[in-house]
Amino acid sequence: MDISVVVPLYNEAESLPELAAWIERVMDENGFSYEVLFINDGSTDDSWSVIQGLHDANPRMKGVSFRRNYGKSPALNTGFDRAQGNVVITMDADLQDSPDEIPELYRMITQEDYDLVSGWKKKRYDPLSKTIPTKLFNATARRVSGIHNLHDFNCGLKAYRKEVIKHIEVYGDMHRYVPYLAKIAGFTRIGEKEVKHRARKYGTTKFGLDRFVNGYLDLLTLWFQAKFGVKPMHFFGLLGSLMFLLGFIAVIVVGALKLYNMYSGNSYTLVTNSPYFYLSLTLMLLGTQLFLTGFLGELIIRHSNDRNHYEIGDEITADDTPALPQRQVTGIENTLHQTVTAQQ
Repeated sequence: MDISVVVPLYNEAESLPELAAWIERVMDENGFSYEVLFINDGSTDDSWSVIQGLHDANPRMKGVSFRRNYGKSPALNTGFDRAQGNVVITMDADLQDSPDEIPELYRMITQEDYDLVSGWKKKRYDPLSKTIPTKLFNATARRVSGIHNLHDFNCGLKAYRKEVIKHIEVYGDMHRYVPYLAKIAGFTRIGEKEVKHRARKYGTTKFGLDRFVNGYLDLLTLWFQAKFGVKPMHFFGLLGSLMFLLGFIAVIVVGALKLYNMYSGNSYTLVTNSPYFYLSLTLMLLGTQLFLTGFLGELIIRHSNDRNHYEIGDEITADDTPALPQRQVTGIENTLHQTVTAQQ
């Protein structure tokens, strides 16, 4: 199968028939073999009934319906699990993404050897309250992820090589950072295509301004996992050691100042009366706790079931390697073997 189109949706019953007809027309004009996976994320309108009708008219229109609303990331991950096409296209169901972009996205994956191609809505039909935070958000994502050629990480219109979506897991709200997830998994051939942004025709947006706050928190999580996910001691152990060392040095300084004042005949107070003493102890305790956190993290990783799970790009096996000739047993070795056997 050439293409799988994954469409996550929530309360988009009005736009689904038009979107399905548009996708079908593009696929037929280009001679693609395809399937369309509508992932109904717990819609409360007639979206699922519409999807069932679309499937009756065209069996290549398939669907999955959640019992409740889980979010876009679980919907995408469910679609990725079921996608069978060599190239997987994701798009939103609100008709703001144009199916006419599919042939070029498919060509960039199959002919230009990209692992992932992300859409870039250079000209947007959104209010400033959405576009300005989006630009700041994408600038931060580029800096943290190191993927400097992408202008819009959160564009719903993307194309993937099949191997990519089978080696990543989209969870929480990580759909904003699928290119970063792909890079972490070792798929570094990431490109971008400028696509048209269409004004919403039906309904209203399902996302609020809180997505920007959550987006930064998710980005921080991904950065930490990519950098320290398999070596937590490098973060917690280093930070804990530094804090403990600073606290230990501070305690020595506090004690040395008291001894100096005692032998110099200067006035002095008890060490326990100094606030610096308690700050020093606090640093030492926090440092110890952070160090133990890193140590426990290492133990958990080493004893987890998938501790040896690494993304393998290719492999050469020895199935076709001729077997080595059997080494002949010398007379001395045969005598030794018989002696040992007799002794046993």
